[in-house]
Amino acid sequence: MSLWKKLLWVGVTLLGLASLAVLALSRGEQISALWIVTAGFCAAAISYRFYSKWIAAKILVLNDERATPAVVKNDSKDFVPTNRWMVFGHHFAAIAGPGPLVGPVLAAQFGFLPGTLWILIGATLGGAVHDMIMLFASVRRGGKTLGQMAKEEIAPGVGVLALISVLAIMIILLAVLALVVVQALAKSPWGVFTIAMTIPVALIMGFGLRSGKVNVTAVTIFGLLGLAFGVWGGQFLSNFPAIEAWFRHDAIWVSWAIMIYGLAASILPVWMLLTPRDYLSTFLKLGTVAALAVAVILIHPTLQMPSLTKFIDGSGLVFAGPVFPFVCITIACGAVSGFHSLIASGTTPKMLGRESRIRDIGYGAMITEMMVALMALIAASVLQPGQYFAINMKGTPTEVVQKVSAEGFPVTEDEMSILAQNLGEKTMFNRAGGAPTFAVGMAHMFARISSSPTALALWYHFAIMFEALFILTTIDAGTRVGRFLLQDLLGNVWRPLGNTRSWSANFLTSVLLVAAWGWFLYQGVVDPLGGINTLWPLFGLANQLLSVIALCLCTTILIKMQKTRYLFITLLPLCFMCAVTFSAGYLKIFSADPKLGFLSGAQSLAAQASGMSDLTKTGELLRQAHVWQFDAIVAGFFMLFVFLIVVGSASQWWQLIRGTKPVVLRESEFVPVTSVTTSAAIG
Repeated sequence: MSLWKKLLWVGVTLLGLASLAVLALSRGEQISALWIVTAGFCAAAISYRFYSKWIAAKILVLNDERATPAVVKNDSKDFVPTNRWMVFGHHFAAIAGPGPLVGPVLAAQFGFLPGTLWILIGATLGGAVHDMIMLFASVRRGGKTLGQMAKEEIAPGVGVLALISVLAIMIILLAVLALVVVQALAKSPWGVFTIAMTIPVALIMGFGLRSGKVNVTAVTIFGLLGLAFGVWGGQFLSNFPAIEAWFRHDAIWVSWAIMIYGLAASILPVWMLLTPRDYLSTFLKLGTVAALAVAVILIHPTLQMPSLTKFIDGSGLVFAGPVFPFVCITIACGAVSGFHSLIASGTTPKMLGRESRIRDIGYGAMITEMMVALMALIAASVLQPGQYFAINMKGTPTEVVQKVSAEGFPVTEDEMSILAQNLGEKTMFNRAGGAPTFAVGMAHMFARISSSPTALALWYHFAIMFEALFILTTIDAGTRVGRFLLQDLLGNVWRPLGNTRSWSANFLTSVLLVAAWGWFLYQGVVDPLGGINTLWPLFGLANQLLSVIALCLCTTILIKMQKTRYLFITLLPLCFMCAVTFSAGYLKIFSADPKLGFLSGAQSLAAQASGMSDLTKTGELLRQAHVWQFDAIVAGFFMLFVFLIVVGSASQWWQLIRGTKPVVLRESEFVPVTSVTTSAAIG
């Protein structure tokens, strides 16, 4: 490296450290959101340039002369060598679900500093390493799933536990993601129109590329034009009531539509719908996030949320729980996410044309998602704190305003009414969940660049649609990966069901998987206390437990590769995530605070019900109490299974390091690229 380059990287490092110092040392003074963006860009650049390159060269030893599973097993359905940009687009779209948008918004109740620090540190040293090594492990093992690799590399018993745990968690995650999309698209013609338009556009892109007569550039231009029409044209549907009626549907209709789409994305060849649609969605996602970054640079908004709030002790208005471990659990995908391991060992390794792309896609996509999470945190933090808390709290407007103002964040009903009117909504109270808050913050920043009086409402509804499109791309890839997991599990019962080359086996397992998460989704739509609403509180915990399983596997593989001296790159994140998940799980089950602990909450509701004369209200409270008891049992089982997996893995590590157990590394046989084909590996 030349002297000028060294000086450049020293400058980037110092700029990043200075940005963090400004954010960390602020105590009451006005801070620009530009400092968060600067810290994020510096951390992303340094970690990708140095840390990921060191891991790729020294530890994983990526080799482009080795044919990938996509090349060796090319079947034109699941294993398809694909252009690297389309693989990146698919992978990023699949991993970047609601977590980087919703999680940081909710975590803003602790102040902007805890979330910023965890996103920067967690993503660069934990999440990106987790994703990269999982992708590498699957590529070297013929595209096998997390559960199958755990069974082969750690131990059969651990593998069975991992398969059952991962599949159960996967069903919960998919149902939660689907419910978020349903809530965003119900009665939203613009959102439904935009998403509906992406499907035929993606099919045309897929067939165009498959024909070999159209190059990636031409397909991309066509896709972008189609996407632009879908996004831009949706706002004019209100001028055509008859056409608008085609796209205005209730939550039940949208639920069935999402189930049918998930089934199609799981069954159809990956090149036909899944890859081009995810690739297309990535342009909207990255384009919007880049526009947010530009908006922050142009208007450099002030962070209204303090660096730390009084709620770090666990008495939060948005959700209960202390800053540790719940800032990590809440942010989830923005820093470390177990769901990523399913994509990295599911669809992506079956499309990768060269091993060197593991670094670009595994590490690169995660730090790109890190920037998305930082933008979401900024969107929440530039709002007036009173408005932020009022949007995310449940209760009557009068109760919410009184409670928020009493905590030192003044807000009035008139203020919230004006906000709703400017956004084109009837009310902004009871909009808990994070997504509406992100949309409001995003709309505020974009509207400040425009002088149009309707800009705020336009950008707000665009943001809601954008979030739904963002999340839906996780459902399609997740369903396909879930089908792989289910086939791994059922293949142990009846071998033909595990054959991914069989159309009938693929169809049957896809139907079973969609039926599983679809049932939870449907019940959650028709019943406020049913279906996935029952398991919603477990979403963050379940996702982080998945990362523990994946990091156990990554550590085992490094030991078998005789890279013991480098174990810190997975072992440190694993130890930290164990502390996070098990402490959070313990608090969720056993905390004496009824707002936090499932069991104490259930007891509190039962006590309230016993003193009521209204039978209807009593029944609702008792039912909610039973739901929380059920959540406690499910959380307990998840934690027990993952604890057993960690213990089983640690036992294997001890035996492998001591040499009392032979090292069996089940990598696929080395196949030179030239012995298969040279053109197929160009992706």
